[in-house]
Amino acid sequence: MVENDAVLERANELRAAGRPFVLVTVVRVESPTSAKPGAKAIIEPDGVIQGWVGGGCAQPAVIKTARQAIADGQARLIRISPEREAPVEPGVTDFGMTCFSGGTLDIFIDPIVPRPALLIVGASPAARALSALAAPLGFSVTVAFPGVDASQFPDAGRLVESLQPTALTDLRPGYVVVATQGKRDEAGLEAALGTGAPFIAFIASARKAAKLREYLTERGHDPSRVAAIESPAGVEIGAVTEEEIALSVLARLVQVRRSGIVEPVAAPNAEAAAPAPAESPAEALGESVDPVCGMTVDIATADYHSEYGGRAWYFCCGHCQHAFDKDPQRYVDALEATP
Repeated sequence: MVENDAVLERANELRAAGRPFVLVTVVRVESPTSAKPGAKAIIEPDGVIQGWVGGGCAQPAVIKTARQAIADGQARLIRISPEREAPVEPGVTDFGMTCFSGGTLDIFIDPIVPRPALLIVGASPAARALSALAAPLGFSVTVAFPGVDASQFPDAGRLVESLQPTALTDLRPGYVVVATQGKRDEAGLEAALGTGAPFIAFIASARKAAKLREYLTERGHDPSRVAAIESPAGVEIGAVTEEEIALSVLARLVQVRRSGIVEPVAAPNAEAAAPAPAESPAEALGESVDPVCGMTVDIATADYHSEYGGRAWYFCCGHCQHAFDKDPQRYVDALEATP
């Protein structure tokens, strides 16, 4: 059928865009009906229908059932018939035919619900734990961070070795979790905002999140989008270990997912919407002295962490990098004591 070709073409477009829909097929009819066996239609979450599976007599029941199918991901077989007193086979949901013309339609409702797309920003232990837990629960996982190691994320479907907006614009995730944990927090949050994702969470303390929200607002990001970033991330379960933190975050993702479908939104134009890149630490400072040991650090190769919304940078030699990881406050105290 020519009409079916257009329906299937639209189905391919929706699938490629990662959007949920229902493919409806007429499997049996008893005349008189306007629909024929094999006729197909597409129904989107808002109830928009493309194709023909019966007129006003059938569409209300079909659209109602399609929305239920999208919500729970379960296929259904429905019967629309004037003979409601007749026995209905197991597994068939019966709807009355309201039109005087009569006729019976058996219609298969098949939901096509893509795996929800989760972007994890960061390569921290919490990021690794979250990736390992999220994939088996049906999330399509992408991890983005410079130099991300595939061996540490065996469950991720895709790795992106960059936080540049242009590298992430095609992802269109429904969910983003920033799990940078002190390494490039600002860049990670800006990358998350640049995707246009409707849900963003940031694994951090409330104090740190507040400072970084100030930074993002000062950088020109939409204040309402910045305020919507959930942090501390996750459901409160008293999590301590990285695995427990990941579990609490994943519980929140499932909660959001089941409360209503989060659809991907088009990412804003990366060049037009993203603020100008912040001056890198290497550009801001010709050289740096490790504030703990006093050793001059080669900025081009140094590890670093940032705090206070990017207003202070800490460059670490190899030895003090470990000291920082154990006690970041030593760096804060050292910097504040520096004239």
